[in-house]
Amino acid sequence: MKQDKSSIRVGVIGVGYLGRFHAQKYAAMEGVELAGVADVDPARAEAVAKECGTVPFMDYRELLEQTDAVSIVVPTVHHHRVALDCLARGVDILLEKPMTVTLAEADALIRLAEEKQLILQVGHLERFNPAVLAVQPLLNNPLFIEAHRLSVFKNRGTDVDVILDLMIHDIDIILSMVNSPIQSIHTVGAPVVTQLTDIANARIVFENGCTANITVSRISLDNVRKMRIFQPGRYLAVDFSKKEVMDVRLKQEGGSFPLPEISKHAFQEQDVLELELREFVDNVRLRRQPTVSGREGRRALEIALDVIRQIRENQDRFAHLLSAEGNFGFANEP
Repeated sequence: MKQDKSSIRVGVIGVGYLGRFHAQKYAAMEGVELAGVADVDPARAEAVAKECGTVPFMDYRELLEQTDAVSIVVPTVHHHRVALDCLARGVDILLEKPMTVTLAEADALIRLAEEKQLILQVGHLERFNPAVLAVQPLLNNPLFIEAHRLSVFKNRGTDVDVILDLMIHDIDIILSMVNSPIQSIHTVGAPVVTQLTDIANARIVFENGCTANITVSRISLDNVRKMRIFQPGRYLAVDFSKKEVMDVRLKQEGGSFPLPEISKHAFQEQDVLELELREFVDNVRLRRQPTVSGREGRRALEIALDVIRQIRENQDRFAHLLSAEGNFGFANEP
């Protein structure tokens, strides 16, 4: 088990679009030494290393010898193998979401991290959104939650379907809000511009009576990230993009009909990725449990995989509609 250190040596494995941002944040962070970056693309590793003033590695296993902790920002299919190597060598990890492809892979990582008393943090970034943090103290027995997460189409991220790409964010947030087992899940979804599901809806019913309705799309004309929470005598509206919370409470005055009392809270622009990475570094230094540990990451993955399974079963019933001619021509683009 690592001891408290004034300076933490951190590396980044995978410095594509998101991994590059990880490297930039660590390089600028006080009390952190960016020990190196690793990528299968030598030119990309060298470019990011030069930009961040560190050392490039072609083999991430060589980087592990120089680090206390790493961010793993490789394609999801490689998460298990890379994370297993890191944990086996005694390195704390921040593993981007979704944590793995299967629950068996997630269980193996959780087991090894716990055996070695290592930090396993899962990169559910929205947990660090100021609006999400601010709404938590206002929650009191949510009865109905409605979430919309819509995105314009991008080629990036299409190695997984929209459930693992976008919906898993809202699944994770809702699971942190509702302290109850799940009773049932009802889903619908379809591929539109890729071979994987691009638009989906999941209705999650909890045993305590709360229902969550989640809609996601990566083929929208606008970017929307909003959530509405209804609970006794109160309605909360969260705008993740604007980092705003609207709090509507019903105020009873005498025998009159309840009147709404509305308050809005906007939060200063903050770098959510930096907040997440700072927590990871602090967790490494103080040996503290992450906000989103491997177990939380696994629970969100379990629900996401159940949604995917149901959608695939439903799609089998209308497979004749899902021909190549039915998409917009993007499916085979590089």
